[in-house]
Amino acid sequence: MNLLSLLLSKTPKALLISGLIVAACPSNKLSALPSQVTETVTFRDMEQSIEYEGIVIDAKTQETIIGATVRIKNNPQIGAVTDIDGKFRIKAKRGDILEISFVGYQTKEVKLSNITLLSVELAENLQVLNEVVVTAFGVGQKKESVVGSVTQVRPTELSLPSANLSNSFAGRLSGVVSFQRSGEPGNDGSTFYIRGISTINSSARSPLIIIDGVEASQGDLNALDPEIIEGFSILKDATATAMYGTRGANGVMIVTTKSGANMEKAAITARVEGYFSMPTNKLEFADPVTYMRLYNEADSNYGDGLGRYSEERIQGTLAGTDPYRYPSVDWYDELFKDFTFNQRANFNIRGGSKRIDYFLNANFSHETGMLKDRSREFYSYNNKLDVKRYTFQTNLNVHASKTATVSMNLSAVLKDSNSPINSTESLYGRIMNSNPVDFPIMYPTDAFLDKSGTMSRFIKWGAFQGGDTSVSGNPLADLVSGYQTGFASTIRANVRYKQLLDFITPGLSFNALVSFNNWSSTTVKRSQDYNKYYFDNMLTDPVTGNTNYIIKPIGGIEKEYTLGTTSSSTGNRGYYMQATLNYDHSFNDIHYVSAMLLYNHDQYDTNAPGNNLINSLPKRKQGLAARLSYNYLHKYMVELNMGYNGSENFAEGNRFGFFPSIGWGYNISEEAFFKPLKNIIDHFKIRGSFGLVGNADAGTRFLYMPIINLVGTGQFVTGDGEVSQGFSGPVYSRFENKKISWEVGHKFNIGLDFGLFNSLNLSLDYFYELRKDIFQQNKTIPNYMGVSKSVIYGNYGEVKNYGFEIAVDYGKQVNKDLSIQFKGTFSFARNKIQKYAEGFDPLYPNLSIVGQSIGVNKGYIYAGHLFMDEAEIANSPDQQIAGNIKPGDIKYVDVPNSYGETDYVINVNDQVYMGYPTVPEIIYGFGPSIQWKNWDFSVFFQGVANTSLMMSGFHPFGIDAGRYNRNVLMFIADDHWSPDNQNIYASYPRLTQREQLNNTANSSYWLRNGAFLKLKNAEIGYSWKNLRVYVSGLNLLTFSPFKYWDPEMGGGNGMKYPTQRTVNIGVQFKFN
Repeated sequence: MNLLSLLLSKTPKALLISGLIVAACPSNKLSALPSQVTETVTFRDMEQSIEYEGIVIDAKTQETIIGATVRIKNNPQIGAVTDIDGKFRIKAKRGDILEISFVGYQTKEVKLSNITLLSVELAENLQVLNEVVVTAFGVGQKKESVVGSVTQVRPTELSLPSANLSNSFAGRLSGVVSFQRSGEPGNDGSTFYIRGISTINSSARSPLIIIDGVEASQGDLNALDPEIIEGFSILKDATATAMYGTRGANGVMIVTTKSGANMEKAAITARVEGYFSMPTNKLEFADPVTYMRLYNEADSNYGDGLGRYSEERIQGTLAGTDPYRYPSVDWYDELFKDFTFNQRANFNIRGGSKRIDYFLNANFSHETGMLKDRSREFYSYNNKLDVKRYTFQTNLNVHASKTATVSMNLSAVLKDSNSPINSTESLYGRIMNSNPVDFPIMYPTDAFLDKSGTMSRFIKWGAFQGGDTSVSGNPLADLVSGYQTGFASTIRANVRYKQLLDFITPGLSFNALVSFNNWSSTTVKRSQDYNKYYFDNMLTDPVTGNTNYIIKPIGGIEKEYTLGTTSSSTGNRGYYMQATLNYDHSFNDIHYVSAMLLYNHDQYDTNAPGNNLINSLPKRKQGLAARLSYNYLHKYMVELNMGYNGSENFAEGNRFGFFPSIGWGYNISEEAFFKPLKNIIDHFKIRGSFGLVGNADAGTRFLYMPIINLVGTGQFVTGDGEVSQGFSGPVYSRFENKKISWEVGHKFNIGLDFGLFNSLNLSLDYFYELRKDIFQQNKTIPNYMGVSKSVIYGNYGEVKNYGFEIAVDYGKQVNKDLSIQFKGTFSFARNKIQKYAEGFDPLYPNLSIVGQSIGVNKGYIYAGHLFMDEAEIANSPDQQIAGNIKPGDIKYVDVPNSYGETDYVINVNDQVYMGYPTVPEIIYGFGPSIQWKNWDFSVFFQGVANTSLMMSGFHPFGIDAGRYNRNVLMFIADDHWSPDNQNIYASYPRLTQREQLNNTANSSYWLRNGAFLKLKNAEIGYSWKNLRVYVSGLNLLTFSPFKYWDPEMGGGNGMKYPTQRTVNIGVQFKFN
């Protein structure tokens, strides 16, 4: 449909428009209309609004587009929506810019002139079929022709109020399993895997990260601001990853940063954010009086008899009469704030000309953490937790000629940190190990050290008398006893040259890439010990009647402590070279052929090898990669890939590995018979792939070589008894194995992509991988050979990993003011160990890890209730785990052996693998985003399932080795078995002052469901001209059957730096 058909479509309207055109034109020649009208228009006319009429059509099919939004760019309140014929009317001024948009199409801008009849063509959006998906080694392919399993992510989806990019992955990226275990500034990035875990080898589970064509670390990825990202692709199957060979076995994340553009004026964007952070959950402890009564109860059940809290002390604590004799300390409140305030800012410029274009970005983030700044109260130094990060990015493209382009990417990340000498995790542990009543924060500085009234100038830190102060100590004193400063820098520089070789044959090109990166880190630590005191007695002056405290230093004497200083430096550097020959050509728009041949070389060096010979040697990798793909009429597609890689870890003959793959695709919607369905199903594609991927990383180098200690630890003595001499001979710490070779994954994938009503896009994938010849250390060398401490590596393990993924995207322009989008993902990945070195026990199959998932907990099976009485104990299997079994202790199940026999004894042979793995098998996310006029609103929910956590390390009171009195969590105080409350289904067994290992051992009693659903993100914003103001939140709500701490933090005792709930306020400016 064109302008002429518009004029002929409705006769009355056409005549009216024709008449207006003729009346405004002094000539009868319509072809001269634009120039003649321009000459006769006055300034007054330009200031008046004119009604424009137009039609919006699909650039490819020439069909009209119904429901497209038409707005005036600098006055978006004025707008229109195309009707059932794709037509619109709008009043505007000459010189205004119309913005025409529709879901699934590229937004187009039209500058209004004197022509009031408009015909606007919209091209399909880059996010739909014609999207250029970045695949292996940065090669762009149209989405409709991709046969591999690739997830493309819009950078705006990754924008969350967090200093780490990886915290935005969970639930948003199909196929990516992601979780955050800590909220500590500088260490709060997420752990993530692509399609779960496929190997026992823990050093080779992470995906390969590529930034601007070069391998990068997770720290480099976390430092990226979403605003500088142009493209983000996740390669998941063998077709997508096989070309990376040894590096791509666990999937690949490819990030491309923004480049410049040929623009009349530079585009400037600035963003400033400030956000409040607070714990998602806070552990609750028993109050001081409850603690003492529970301690007395525990001591009567099973204690060391060293004394209980007297009723006088309990009442004195309750009355608060003397904070030094009857202390009552909330250690959490002494160390931690309720919330903290952090800041982020970003500034970038994008512009250029035909010859040179550029993109410049600067980013700053500042995090202060939850720890209180208290060191200045006692010492002259400042040990406030403070992390500043500065990130700079410069991308430059020089178009030297029509066929040659030189590009440079330069980035720098600087991290400046200051923190207490003790880690936040250890400080949380001090809170757990220090109860509220055993000692005060400190005693008065004028307290006496003896009956004669001796005083000293030292700070009188309180501590637990007779306790293991290396474990318990004084939490506040540990917080302020020193500080550490750190500075780390990462410099990355890439230079790329692209040369078109069309003069040889059309579609041929050459690319070369050279990269250098350097990471260095320096840490300076200054710390001191402190004197610890306990209350001894009161001294009354017989003359004045004044009283004072007599305190004693633990250890008997006071010491003069000064700050000691240590420092360390570390770092690494890498060099990367890559040369690529590409061919991409279509023949008569029927046959599409592309090919690529690539060579790469990678070298890694450590900046601080120390005295280790192996560490001083550079790590080198090299490889060849090739791709050949064919596409017929965008219907039938086939692609062949291969990687040929070498590794230092294997002996000659096994050093190189060949990893091929094949993929195919069938665009059924391009068939002629499918055309009647196009209005309903706009695209429909089936794809599949199979291939091999390799891994050579086992966490140690030169696996095949032996390691011999020439001065071994073994010693033999020779002599006649009167005169003897000892000698040490060479000792093997690792045996030779020249047969060890590549760990190989056999990957299969089948997928389906389809769209409905030009609004809903769905992708479904099923995958299966069998990872063979996994590196493992064999420990079965018999002791009688005299080399039992030696190790040997081999290809022993085997794991299968399978699952499916679903991704849903929906977009609808309801009217000119309202648009709705929805995104949802669901990923399931499960692994099973097929083979394992020493993994099978023929007598006790319950101890075999074969057939289990990686990361599954192991423990005893809870019988369903606690022991009721002595009679039940006498008539039950003998529980020989530890300690004397009493009523209220946990009862376990006697597990039969392979013959179905039980031995009426419960010991380590009765343990089983239980629950789901600690890494979630299911991760999902969903949420809408709505735009209404100048307002935008979005929410996103994220959840996990099929994951378990084991509670441990939180049990109250003491342990036998290194006695101290642990704190008591509130849920224990509320619901535990006791002589007065003999609830055999209580949440906690009987209390004991000494640790009862029968009750603290890993078991299904302590196993919990780690599933949760979070309101991960919510945001509301308002845009006005070049300004946008918004408020957003992160981790706002959590729904989970586990209530004691955030289940995303995993098992243990919850005494780690908690994940954070964040409320963010931001302002964004755009200028051009």
